[in-house]
Order: sequence, then structure tokens, then C-alpha cells
Amino acid sequence: MEALLLAGGKAERLGEAAQGNPKPLVPVAGFPLAEYTVARLVDAGVTRVIVACRAGQEDVFVNALAGLGAEIEPVGEPEPLGRGGGLRLAASRRRERGNVLALNGDELLDVDFGALVADHERGGAAATIVVAQVHSPFGVVDLDDDGTVTGFTEAPKLPHWVNSGVYVLGEDALELLPERGDHEQSTFPALAAAGRLRAYRHEGVWLTVNTPKDLRRAEEFMGEHPEWRPRRRTA
Repeated sequence: MEALLLAGGKAERLGEAAQGNPKPLVPVAGFPLAEYTVARLVDAGVTRVIVACRAGQEDVFVNALAGLGAEIEPVGEPEPLGRGGGLRLAASRRRERGNVLALNGDELLDVDFGALVADHERGGAAATIVVAQVHSPFGVVDLDDDGTVTGFTEAPKLPHWVNSGVYVLGEDALELLPERGDHEQSTFPALAAAGRLRAYRHEGVWLTVNTPKDLRRAEEFMGEHPEWRPRRRTA
């Protein structure tokens, strides 16, 4: 199976912590962010990863992600296309038809990709998105209807589900990807309106790395979980 990896992020909010790297190649515990993702994809049977990156960074990604067991095919965007446009460009380089995994290259999740694909195939939708719950950045105040404060809860998990940036896309969904812009504002709403979009609930690890604080948290997590370290193989 092939996978599409969005890797055009500039790491602007990370500042000097990015060490001048594109966001998906920012090191976390000694390994680029995207290396963790590619290693997990390989474990799930993915043999070719098409990387949508900024033009001129193709060799950087090939060198950084080589030896993990998958062919790395970089596709440089001649101009910023947005996430949906980046996915569409990457999808144009596929060698196989059918369902394809697509995901952000700058996040860390322990999604079971095999179970995700199987769930998508059973559901029969045009696309399946991985959704997760997040914790409130603030503590909340518990109230009775009459305004009496009954207690406090520090950073509770919110009841809502949010898009974690991992998808399985079928041919119909790929055809609806925009040439420019964000698929989450065009393709997915259109599929949802037609009843052709499903969600896969993920209750495991999901680490976003947008700020230096996020990066420190990811470093701490990886230090506590050496099993996440990628293994080099022959491609």
C-alpha cells in the first residue's frame, strides 16, 4: 500500500527550536518527526510514501527518511497549494489505484493503520478520518443550574471529537481534492453532506508539535517510550 504524507510545514511557531528544519523534520529525541510516522507506516505494510513538500526540499526528505523500509517519493510544490492541493499533487504520483493512507507529517500518533484501513473498507465510505478527543487548555468550573459552584476539574477531556489529520481516502474522495486550498473546508464537508464520510475513533497517543512547549512534551514522551524509536532497514 502507498501513503501520502503532507510535509510542507515551515515550523514558524517553533522558532529556533526547529533548528532551521522543515516542520516534519524537526528532531524529537534524536529522530525527525516524520521518521516516527514513516516507521509506523512500514510496520503496517506501506512500501511507498509520497511526500508533498516545498519545492527545493525533495532531497532533504529523501535523505532524512531513507533506510526505513519504504520508498520515499518526494513531490515538490511549485507554489503553496494548501493541504488539499498538496494531497492532490501527491496522489497524482501514485502507482496503484484504490484506498490510500494520507496523513500529516508533523504529528505523532499510535494509530493502528491496519485496523483503520480495515474499518474503512467495512464502512464503505469514500473517506474515513481519524478523530480524537483533546483536553481543555483550562481548568473548568462545575456549576449547578442555580449558579452554585460544586467543584473544579483541571484540564478535563472534552466530550467532542476532533480531526487528527489521518485519513483513508478512496478514489472518489481523491477526485474531490482541491487543486488549491484545504480539503477540510471543501472535500470533507461535501462528503459529509452526501453521507459518504466516516470517522474512526482513536483513544491512544496523539501528540501535536506546534510550539516549543509541545516539542518539550514530545521529547519527554519519547524519552519514556523507547519502543517508539524508528528502526533502520533496507528499502
